[in-house]
Amino acid sequence: MSGNVIPFNPLDKRNLGASVADDLLAGQVHPLSDIPPFLGAGLYALYYTGPLLIYENLTKHNLDSRFLAPIYVGKAIPAGARKGGGLGEPHTRALYKRLSEHADSIRAVENLDISDFHCRYLVVDDIWIPLGESLLIARFAPVWNSLVDGFGNHDPGKHRHQGLRPRWDVLHPGREWALKCRAREETAEVIAGDVKVYLRDMLPPASTRGR
Repeated sequence: MSGNVIPFNPLDKRNLGASVADDLLAGQVHPLSDIPPFLGAGLYALYYTGPLLIYENLTKHNLDSRFLAPIYVGKAIPAGARKGGGLGEPHTRALYKRLSEHADSIRAVENLDISDFHCRYLVVDDIWIPLGESLLIARFAPVWNSLVDGFGNHDPGKHRHQGLRPRWDVLHPGREWALKCRAREETAEVIAGDVKVYLRDMLPPASTRGR
């Protein structure tokens, strides 16, 4: 006799979160360099299609308009939501602003070209944003979320650069604030080697749906 089978519950929070993630992944792809201003908070995924050899396994999954393997996923929530006051905020530009910040980071560095980046984004009710992001990260384990930290970091401000330079800024130097941080012992070559190993056998998962 077989064991107990848990019935599928479409209202389970994991399945609700997966529906948000799936809607994002089914959405239109936009050049990161040319996103018109829009209102809303939500989720996004960034895709790389450039020539850097360390990312060649990402590129091959993203060429020919397939865009199957994000290099980074993230969220943008209204500032008030952190204090419980941003639910359903209709007038924020949090998501557009976050994507613009990422575009500026890429433009600032020496070895990346903004024309090699595309994105998907989805305006989402605030309550589902953190869960949707968590599921996307768990599904894809994007290299800039998991191995090469720091892409999404902000300038910590004057007199607060005592921390180590993020691995992302060692691998992709150019952001002025990161150059003020303490140098890491790791070299760009060491981090690049880690990236190659991490991505070597990477295959994009087939579905976000929870069970």
